[in-house]
Amino acid sequence: MTPALYRAATILLGPLAIWYLRRRLRQGREDPARFDERLGKPSRPRPDGRLIWVHGASVGEAISVLPLIERLLRQDQGLHILLTSGTVTSARIMADRLPARAIHQYVPIDRPASVSRFLDHWRPDLALWVESELWPNLVHQTAARGVPMALINARMSERSYRRWRRLPFLVRPLLQAFQVCIAQSPPDAGRLATLGAQSVTYHGNIKAAAPPLPFDPRELHVLKQAIGRRPLWLAASTHPGEEVIIGAVHRQLAAQIPDLLTILVPRHAVRGDQIAADLTNQGLTIARRSQAQPISPRTDIYLGDSMGEMGLYYRLAAIVFIGGSLVAHGGQNPLEAARLDSALLFGPHMFNFTEQAAAMTKAGGAELVADADALASQVALLLADADETGRRTAAAAAAADDGNDVLAAVLRQLTPLMPSLGSDHASA
Repeated sequence: MTPALYRAATILLGPLAIWYLRRRLRQGREDPARFDERLGKPSRPRPDGRLIWVHGASVGEAISVLPLIERLLRQDQGLHILLTSGTVTSARIMADRLPARAIHQYVPIDRPASVSRFLDHWRPDLALWVESELWPNLVHQTAARGVPMALINARMSERSYRRWRRLPFLVRPLLQAFQVCIAQSPPDAGRLATLGAQSVTYHGNIKAAAPPLPFDPRELHVLKQAIGRRPLWLAASTHPGEEVIIGAVHRQLAAQIPDLLTILVPRHAVRGDQIAADLTNQGLTIARRSQAQPISPRTDIYLGDSMGEMGLYYRLAAIVFIGGSLVAHGGQNPLEAARLDSALLFGPHMFNFTEQAAAMTKAGGAELVADADALASQVALLLADADETGRRTAAAAAAADDGNDVLAAVLRQLTPLMPSLGSDHASA
């Protein structure tokens, strides 16, 4: 499929795309107050002066780019930033975390009319796309308007690479619309260059520069009081298929540690009902965060089916399993947990964070677990040995450097795309 055919297809299928969006709205997966933004209709005026548009798919991408946004704004007092993402959770988190002169909007669906409305209003001077979500109409229309574009912290998994190799006439012009492609790892750089990306470089992963996740101190105090001295561990950002494994691990461990508390936080909080039902069917007693159910002495699993509170959960537990890694999802970001004093465990599928997982394992801050039995064994070991847990948390934190050098290198490479920022960036 060529870009022209893709454009024609999205015009013809436009009503179906809007029907799908409205279905998501009924499911609570779209923001009713800001639904028109998904159709390219802005809810905010465009600020005067220079505007950089930054797009990241969801929470992880939006959080990872915050240090870059802050640095850009600090170095140019006349600059504004537009950050787009596609999820309700990311919008809520950004409402609290974006600095002054930064605006959040939902990304428009990839229909030509919606994209045109979006670009007509915002008229960006530079577009930065984070990681791997590339919408062809949005990319090509932005490039056609002469807007300089860069793909930053670019990721191309082996699975995505094999899929894109079957669509060379779509992916090559898509990647070549970007003047700069800054990969997040050497393997990503190689795959992106093979697919047609230009000026591909690698400086490191900008997620290493992300600030620690925020938390509510009052809520942390309340939960610590409820938990007391109970031994606990955390399964963070789990995906379908992993929750039943976590339940089985808890049951296995509880036979040895009767007072054990497991905190389970799914990647997508909307799955809370199903997860609670599955765990209850395993004979476990659940307390749900979303329903303000308190942790009692009988609670086996505290289900953190809330949004934007991962910083709270990480501060509760020194032993953390990184979800998305016992199933073939590719794992979630281990740096966030490592910076908050966690000894890390993850399964064999960490291909979204290959370098970070390898660095943490090599440093002794993380351990790979192949299955439920290995996970149970490692959690039991760490619960019984506070010195070993402390050694691993220190090693994980040391491996999660602050990423300032990465940011400086990225900013230097972006300088030619926006000359008005040049002298400031060169000294970053």
